[in-house]
Amino acid sequence: MQMNAQTRIEIPLRGTRGSSNPAGSQLLAKLFKPLIDMQVSRMRKNAGPGQPKLMGFPVLLLTTIGARTGQERTHVLGGFPDGDGSWLIVASKGGAATHPAWFINLAKNPDQVWIEVGDRRLKVAVECLQGEARERAYAKVVAAAPSYRDYPKKTDREIAVLRLTAES
Repeated sequence: MQMNAQTRIEIPLRGTRGSSNPAGSQLLAKLFKPLIDMQVSRMRKNAGPGQPKLMGFPVLLLTTIGARTGQERTHVLGGFPDGDGSWLIVASKGGAATHPAWFINLAKNPDQVWIEVGDRRLKVAVECLQGEARERAYAKVVAAAPSYRDYPKKTDREIAVLRLTAES
């Protein structure tokens, strides 16, 4: 189902188990933010016509609007091509019991989502995949990035798989 300005993405319940973040992870996140910002800047500066790879799999920059702050937030994510003008992303958070912040932002503001793939910035429509479509998409991601294979075993929450399609 394509999302529009009036539609929100349903956020699945958080899990009761999953990979844990180290104590003080919020402090660590604040300390690492400048490094993440530098990585985003470096990717933008070195962007070429093709999709970049990081740790052996394709990546993209995802920009959402903060659910609480209303500010733009940009993240480097695995972005797996899914046909012409579409990419798959996975809200795995390494198999944690909670959803990644970017997924909450995307779910609250699905009409304000952009990706950067190489040197292209695209406004995208968001589709949260369900059932067999979700399973096929997740298998496709695992084939390209085997590190994603074990995340569902670490948590009891449903890990969202999303298709981002460039708007015309």
